[in-house]
Amino acid sequence: MKNRIKILRAEHDLTQAKLAKRLNVSRQTINAIEKGKFDPSLPLAFKLSHLFEKTIEEIFEAEN
Repeated sequence: MKNRIKILRAEHDLTQAKLAKRLNVSRQTINAIEKGKFDPSLPLAFKLSHLFEKTIEEIFEAEN
C-alpha cells in the first residue's frame, strides 16, 4: 500500500519519533508504514487521518 505519510510528516515538521509518540506507536512502526512494509490497523489509519486532517484515501492508496 502506498502512502503519503513521509510527505505529510515533513509538512507538519514531525520526525518519525515525534509522530510515533503522538500516535502511541514505536518509531519503527512509522518507518515500516512509510516504507510500505507494514499496513496500519484501521484505528491507526483513523488516527493518522485525524492528525493530518486528511481522509484515509488522501493518505493511503491501494496498489493494483
